[in-house]
Amino acid sequence: MLKTIYNKFNKSLIPPLPVAQFEGRIVVILTAGETEKAVRYLMTQPILGFDTETRPSFRKGLQHKVSLLQVSTHDICFLFRLNHTGLTPALIRLLEDETIVKIGLSWHDDINSLRKLGTFKIGHFIDIQDHARDLGIEDLSLQKLYANLFGQKISKRQQLSNWEADILSDKQKLYAATDAWACIMIYEEIINLKESKKYRLIIEKDNNEKDISKKG
Repeated sequence: MLKTIYNKFNKSLIPPLPVAQFEGRIVVILTAGETEKAVRYLMTQPILGFDTETRPSFRKGLQHKVSLLQVSTHDICFLFRLNHTGLTPALIRLLEDETIVKIGLSWHDDINSLRKLGTFKIGHFIDIQDHARDLGIEDLSLQKLYANLFGQKISKRQQLSNWEADILSDKQKLYAATDAWACIMIYEEIINLKESKKYRLIIEKDNNEKDISKKG
């Protein structure tokens, strides 16, 4: 059976979709010592999903530093509270690693934010958007990619919450973990479709006409 995907995903179709969320363990990291232990574990994993969060600014000209780095496996996500720990040597070691597959979305922006906290080389990172384009997908936000590939929605309600709060709420933690975990899920599905060719791409044209390009 061919999976149907779209070059452009209609945003109005997202709200009624069932919600997708991370169901694994979430660990909040607050100290350099905790960071070292978490990174030691993460360095044993074959694939990691990455994302960052920054406290939103509602004043023109004011921009906050990145507050959170979330790194997920398939079943555990570590939330590194950078506003408490800074960019520790352990985190730099993880970011510079060349052996583990590290997945992000629009990762260049995250790298620029992290480099405001410290200097590091870019290790082995893969940007989902590059691979999604290979399938003919043009809508490249995390929410639209997940809806397009899995028929589920990722809630963005916590995106503009305060990521420098003394204590992150359960909703914030789940939101952050889900975004990092979803990067792995999207990447693995894209690779599966590229290798199996078992998909059909529907081209949504500006005049509402549709072309169907079958693969496989």
